[in-house]
Amino acid sequence: MTSDRTRHLKRLRKLHRSARGWSVRAGLLTGATAVLVPYSGLGLPDAFWAAAAGGSIAITWWRWLDYRAFRALPVPPEPDPALAGALAREKLVGLVQRLPAGRTAIAEFDRQRDSFKLRGLTVAEPWRRLDRAATMLSGLVGRLGPAAESAVLDATVAERQLRDLAQRCASVERAMRIGPAGDGLRPAHQALAQQLEQGVTAYEQFVTAAAGCVAEDNTAVGNLTDATAFLRGVAEGLADLRGTTPTAHPQTA
Repeated sequence: MTSDRTRHLKRLRKLHRSARGWSVRAGLLTGATAVLVPYSGLGLPDAFWAAAAGGSIAITWWRWLDYRAFRALPVPPEPDPALAGALAREKLVGLVQRLPAGRTAIAEFDRQRDSFKLRGLTVAEPWRRLDRAATMLSGLVGRLGPAAESAVLDATVAERQLRDLAQRCASVERAMRIGPAGDGLRPAHQALAQQLEQGVTAYEQFVTAAAGCVAEDNTAVGNLTDATAFLRGVAEGLADLRGTTPTAHPQTA
């Protein structure tokens, strides 16, 4: 995406080239008129030469005025590199999404990027399990039928809340690594990690029950109902947790 500064400088160069070009034309036409006008007076062809020379001089004057007026304007500042990078990425993502399977490729790239950010943390394994289960569920949604729409909606809400919980748990774990001062965050981290483990396990149970329904297992229908109720309860618990995050108690010496 072209910045305001780039457009301004491009316009300035264009005006300068135009003014110089008309200066050259005016010089050539004026010189030709001075050479070709006969001493006995102006004839009809010579009048055209003189008119062309006069017109080119006037246009040259206007072009230089435009150039000097535009040059007097303040030049826009350099764009913020972070903002420019974000705009470039947004434009690239928009182009890729127009391609066949572009949305799938972008979603996979985002998942891989998020997984890389969590590498080395305890939430990396639950995140990987959640990714795998979510990928499996996306392949089953079209085969579950309209009766399971509400259950799939509950699973989608639960997945979003679990990912948010994993990011919060990862932030606490990173803060724990700053030194002895981070030891007071250990109880909060343990509570978040336990909640995340329970939520991911419930999500995996739901996906397993959904796969059983697709396989037309009669017992799996009841399992899906039970798994949906359990997953809904987990999602409600996660929603409550967002407003009541366990607080860390500072250690006393």
